Amino acid sequence: MILNFEKYQTPTLILLSLSTLLIIVLFPTALPFDAAWIAVILCGLPIIKDAAIGLITEFDVKADVLVSIALIASIFIGEIFAAAEIAVIMTIGAYLEELTVRKAQTGIEKLINLSPSTARKITTEGETVVPLEQVKKGDHLRVIAGETIPVDGEILVGQSSVNQALLTGEALPIDKAIGDDVYSGTINQYGTFEMIATKNEADSSLQKMIHLVQAADAESAPIVLTADKWATWIVFASLITALLTWFITKDIQRAVTILVVFCPCALVLATPTAVIAAVGNATKHGILIKSGESLEKLASVDRITFDKTGTLTYGEPKVVEFVSFTAECSKQELLKLAATVEYHSEHPLGKAITAEFNQAELSLHKVTNLQILPGRGLTALYQGKKIRLGNRKLLMETTFPQEETVNTWLAKHYTVIYIEIEEKLAGAIALTDTLRPETQTIIAKLQQQKTQPILLTGDSQLIAESIAEQIGIQEVYAEYLPEDKLNAIRNLQNNCYNVAMIGDGINDAPALKLADVGIAMGGVGSDIAIDAADIVLMQDELTELPYLLGLAKRTLKTIKINIILAMGLNLIAVVLATLGLIGPITGALVHNIGSVAVIIHSAILLRSPSEKNSPKTELKTEFD
Repeated sequence: MILNFEKYQTPTLILLSLSTLLIIVLFPTALPFDAAWIAVILCGLPIIKDAAIGLITEFDVKADVLVSIALIASIFIGEIFAAAEIAVIMTIGAYLEELTVRKAQTGIEKLINLSPSTARKITTEGETVVPLEQVKKGDHLRVIAGETIPVDGEILVGQSSVNQALLTGEALPIDKAIGDDVYSGTINQYGTFEMIATKNEADSSLQKMIHLVQAADAESAPIVLTADKWATWIVFASLITALLTWFITKDIQRAVTILVVFCPCALVLATPTAVIAAVGNATKHGILIKSGESLEKLASVDRITFDKTGTLTYGEPKVVEFVSFTAECSKQELLKLAATVEYHSEHPLGKAITAEFNQAELSLHKVTNLQILPGRGLTALYQGKKIRLGNRKLLMETTFPQEETVNTWLAKHYTVIYIEIEEKLAGAIALTDTLRPETQTIIAKLQQQKTQPILLTGDSQLIAESIAEQIGIQEVYAEYLPEDKLNAIRNLQNNCYNVAMIGDGINDAPALKLADVGIAMGGVGSDIAIDAADIVLMQDELTELPYLLGLAKRTLKTIKINIILAMGLNLIAVVLATLGLIGPITGALVHNIGSVAVIIHSAILLRSPSEKNSPKTELKTEFD
């Protein structure tokens, strides 16, 4: 970056400088002084200042060094308008670049806010609420329903269901009982339990997650801007050419003109104009691209790692199968009975069951004596009959008909809810997270684009392999915690692969940060995952992924052509300047033609591919 606009420049100053140049062209005698000085002061001085600081403190030869030399040389020979032109063009380019590289920095703050500020500590004197930083390993704590677990620990008394999506991304709550481990930042959904802290607050799982995100952010390689990549040799080439021309021709104006036309105005515009056009195109498809470098990097990605829950799947449980064990009640009647009872429950499994029926119809039926049994299920009276719904822990003494069917469900890692009527097992319902219907086609298209998909998930090996087999992913890593995902991406990068990560949960944030390109699911994704990502699929549609990769490749191609065009025109202008055929002002105008050409060529990216070839159209046709 040539300029730090947060410190030095605003769009208002740019507009003022442009207006000044326009007044000079249209009304050269309108002002009693040379108005070009306004643009030089507003846009030129910050460039010279930043170049001097970088050169003196770090000997950092970037594009601003050459621009500063050209500005000073133009002023030295009295070509103030040429200097103003250069300063304004470079300022616009730098401002556009700044717009494309700003990133959200709130992710770590939101992670920190997930941790409760207090905990319920139990002592011989009773229960007291203490600041979280006072909780130490070995303390006895109580966590009530709805609270966030303050530190890592082990349950001593009670049982509950805990939402562990923060760490594992699992869609369903996990039943917890005495002796089970619980983790900071996860949410106690139903029961109240007592626990012993097994770690200090500073060593807890949530703090570890924060450290992982910070470390991944620090590991991200700094981006070297296109103009700066070429800056060193451009500076020396321009100086040598200018000095040789001055030495041979004895014409200082030719030498200054060479410095002017060597200015990388078009080169500075090559990347940001293409990126801004591509970002505008992506926005029409519901894709938010936060930075230009992420789009450039995406074009060279050869490995895409996917989280499972909420990315390849919907991240919500759904009824997939159900069976009746009694002739007195059909499958449909049994499911409706379960939905009627679960209508009064806030549990995700209960909501999934009630979703099978019209809510208004269910609300007409009344149940009484509803009792929620954390970690097991619930009981209620319906039309005078005692109904029990829950897991196997609730029905420990019950015999199980059709055991083979249930075992098949369990082998597939379905969640099984049993239904008991008047202490007689009546049936069972199988629920699981469901695969997005478009994923198989998306994976095939990515493979056609020479990009290998990889599954990284916190779920079990069997579930992961089942999902991967259905959609055509060959490489699978299961039961991975956030740190494991981070290490997997780091290993891929160490093997010289360019890696994109696609996820939606808090547990994906470190991996999204470390990956060359992080892509978050915006519809269901957590704010922290969205903040950590470089690109967000706002409409939660994986169907746009092949389009996004294609757009990235088009953008990179456009940038390369822009660079060739910019440098080619500059070379022609240098030859003309060396021969004395153009002066500083004409030289500035000639090489600014390159800037205009770059902008026009970049604008082509605003046009989407034809609807016939649109990935989204093809997928919709296939699944309609």
